[in-house]
Amino acid sequence: MSPDLDRLITLQQVESTIADARAAIALHPQRLEVLDARLTEAKQALDSARLRLKDNHDARRNLDKDLAVYQGRLNKFKDQLSAVKTNREYQAIQHEIATAQTDLGGVEEKLLERMVEADELTSDVKRAETALAAQAQQVDAEKKVLGEHISSIEASLRQATDARAGLAQEMDARLIALFEQVAKVRKGVAICTATRDGLCSLCHVRLRPSVFQLVRQNDSIIQCDSCQRVLYWVPPPPPVDPPVVHA
Repeated sequence: MSPDLDRLITLQQVESTIADARAAIALHPQRLEVLDARLTEAKQALDSARLRLKDNHDARRNLDKDLAVYQGRLNKFKDQLSAVKTNREYQAIQHEIATAQTDLGGVEEKLLERMVEADELTSDVKRAETALAAQAQQVDAEKKVLGEHISSIEASLRQATDARAGLAQEMDARLIALFEQVAKVRKGVAICTATRDGLCSLCHVRLRPSVFQLVRQNDSIIQCDSCQRVLYWVPPPPPVDPPVVHA
């Protein structure tokens, strides 16, 4: 293989490594945001559970106040009952007592419902606290892995960048210009293989037989007539002899 073609292949590998590393680094903040969003969601779930429990406590305090009012009203009517002098007054007080008892029973029933609800809401808060703690631990672990991963990618990017600079010093400026020109319009890929049946492996256009023959020799810079990528040939592996079976 010609030295220029070999350097182009290496340059493409280095450029691909650089592009992949930069893409991964660019996605890193987004991945952190996804992790933070999961943690925020767990915090919001806990805040919501705590708010529902607080609303329950506030409602119970209001019901306790109502309970005291109706209980005081009932006691007042019971005290008045012993002082009535006529049957009509007695019946009127009995009606007020029955009404107060009904109101008091309604408040007691609502208070009992709120107490049962409080037990459920307290359990919800505990579950949300447990879920938040677990999520925080998991997010911290995943952030650590992401941090180690991005550090490795950054190191790979530095190495690839240094390797590209070294290649640039060894290569002819016109060859680098050709590579960059093609890569710019071909999504960063300026060199590729020809297939065994004579196609460009990326644009899939069939090569002219004479061009294919030159590509197979790997001793000159040959471009695809269609996509303009530089082509090279990877010989197929030698056939493997079948195992000898002894009778």
